[in-house]
Amino acid sequence: MFSIGIPAYKAKDLKECIDSILIQTYNDFELIIVNDCSPDPIDDIVAKYDDARIQYHKNEKNFGALHVVDNWNKCLSFAKGEYFILMGDDDKMEPDYLEEFVNLIKTYASLDVWHCRSTIIDQFTKPLRLTPINPCYEDEYDYIINCLEGRREQFVSDFVYRTSALVNNGGYYKLPLGWASDYLTSFILSVNKGIAHTNKPVFNYRSHSVNITSTGNLEKKREAFVMFFDWIEKFLSEKPQDEMLLLKHKMLRITTNKAYKSEKLNIIRSEIGSKNIFSGLLRCFNLRKKYNLTLNDFYGSVAASFLDRSNKK
Repeated sequence: MFSIGIPAYKAKDLKECIDSILIQTYNDFELIIVNDCSPDPIDDIVAKYDDARIQYHKNEKNFGALHVVDNWNKCLSFAKGEYFILMGDDDKMEPDYLEEFVNLIKTYASLDVWHCRSTIIDQFTKPLRLTPINPCYEDEYDYIINCLEGRREQFVSDFVYRTSALVNNGGYYKLPLGWASDYLTSFILSVNKGIAHTNKPVFNYRSHSVNITSTGNLEKKREAFVMFFDWIEKFLSEKPQDEMLLLKHKMLRITTNKAYKSEKLNIIRSEIGSKNIFSGLLRCFNLRKKYNLTLNDFYGSVAASFLDRSNKK
């Protein structure tokens, strides 16, 4: 059985989300809705359903955007199914979402995480584009490398997890604003086993201005970035014994260093590009320990910033 959790806060597309779940061709599931003290009429929407598969809970106080992962894990705490899915309150499943994952799980039964391709939709549910295709299976090294090199585009709701494995690993990995928590959680559950993908787009991700991914506190996103790479560093601290995996370990080290440097350069360039370059540099200098900024990072960013400004003249 599947447990599907909806951490609910926005009411606008919630009915469409719930309806897409209730019409699944595979119907062995429970739907867990947790209202995070929303000012929207979540109660009224849920009250209109008379379906024994739905259970409804309300938080006593709001976790908020910063601690959104706590509400993800609150949904997980109610799960009784063998497999768990976390749905965004404005996203949609295709009718055969669960059926497609049932087949994928049967093929790769020993894993703890499975993933599907997605369709990006707009606020009116109009399809905009598809996410990239993925290999049917990849080990954790190939998977993390491909994510860091930008060959993956994924969201929290296009994953199915083995509930027990997710719980035993502490649930969804908490990062501020949930920023990259979906990626890091999937990395953790793929360790030693890998991840399987289906390229049938059975999930619809809604892209609009009120997604946490498109808004939020810049400093908190930067904190999440540091925590994200801290986990990868910890993962890389243990070298595999297998010769082929050791080669991939070295590849991941190179990829991580490049990605980490790129993110640090983005931090510096955003600071010196949005204000007086010297006041921006001063702020970066004050943040150097927090983000492990080096002199080489500063040299590269300043040169690029001056080049950008020259090209705009």
